[in-house]
Amino acid sequence: MQNDVVSREECLEARRALLAKEKEATRLRDSVNAARLALPWVKVDKDYLFESPEGRKSLADLFDGRSQLLIYHFMLGPDWDAGCTGCSFLSDHVDGALPHLNHHDVTWVAVSRAPLDKIAAYKQRMGWKFPWVSSFGSDFNFDYHVSFSPEDLAKDKVFYNFTPMQPADANDELPGLSAFYRNDKGEIFHTYSSYARGPEELIGTLMILDRAPKGRNEDSTMNFVRRHDEYQEAPKAPSCCH
Repeated sequence: MQNDVVSREECLEARRALLAKEKEATRLRDSVNAARLALPWVKVDKDYLFESPEGRKSLADLFDGRSQLLIYHFMLGPDWDAGCTGCSFLSDHVDGALPHLNHHDVTWVAVSRAPLDKIAAYKQRMGWKFPWVSSFGSDFNFDYHVSFSPEDLAKDKVFYNFTPMQPADANDELPGLSAFYRNDKGEIFHTYSSYARGPEELIGTLMILDRAPKGRNEDSTMNFVRRHDEYQEAPKAPSCCH
């Protein structure tokens, strides 16, 4: 793989053309962010309970004294042996952001339907610090359209990413990110959810790769990704010294 090799003047012309598109994309992102903040909210009236290392917690408890809560719907089902590779890839980027989020009135929590002991074992294996609770026995994952029962998957369609989709394209667990706000009266509102590739911008490694000479260098979406303890040593580039 090698792109055209041109003069510095020609390269500068091409780079300026790309810069115009990059600025357009930045302005569009700003516009999308503003539209996201302007979305209407839905009040959460249902009581949800989660199992945590500190005991049973309500949705309000997950805010941990802050007014904003981001929940990552991590794909780890009750019968799964390990967490989803893609969810693990995203979660590798979370711990370093926690102090910044917490001091900006935002709490981050991962939620999975796996029982707490399975979550704890996988969290220890990956070396993560972020809060992670179990929604096993709760309707939470089903109400936010990231978990599907055998009965759901036997239907003609399942609802995911705001769209009916073929059950053959679904799974018992799928990824997503949901945001909640808690006001001074203790009322909780669901403000936003994003699914499929929606939370991709949270994965800093992808943003870095997008600027590397070969980009993501993938055959399909994130097909190169492994859990961080499953990578084999990368082959070294050829050298004239060997």
